[in-house]
Amino acid sequence: MTHFELYDLPISLKIDATQLKQKFYALSRKYHPDFFTASSEAEQAEALQLSAQVNKAFKILSDADETIKYVLQLKNLLDEEEKYALAPDFLMDMMELSEQAMEAKMDDDTTTISNIKLQISNLQLTIYEPVKNIVEAYQEGSTTEKELLQVKEYYYQKKYLNRILASLV
Repeated sequence: MTHFELYDLPISLKIDATQLKQKFYALSRKYHPDFFTASSEAEQAEALQLSAQVNKAFKILSDADETIKYVLQLKNLLDEEEKYALAPDFLMDMMELSEQAMEAKMDDDTTTISNIKLQISNLQLTIYEPVKNIVEAYQEGSTTEKELLQVKEYYYQKKYLNRILASLV
């Protein structure tokens, strides 16, 4: 059972947070192990498993990047161990940005660190723009594999930017 099936939600790259929380609370109450203490061992084990799946699904579907990753994996377009090859020009830009970040961090240069964070934030907006409509208007069965591959490129680029950002903390 997929996380979307468990939560009775359509497959989507962008989840309605309010609806997700409502479903989470309902499922948490339904499958909470405390409500199965008088049940058989098999029913208790099933409730525990479903409760764990409810929590795991909520964690994934609450995070925009993890949701994109999960949908791409469902579509067999992303493998956990995949060595995705980003465009060489993007990698060169990121190497330069990463070096600037490392120098600023070593020098404890808060002004440069702030500027790099702002630059990364702007880059994240820039790389999102070409896939924004795909992510926000995803329709199961209508969105093409080509469009999903564009989202995959975005996912890996953003992941790279997030690593640089994390190095500044």
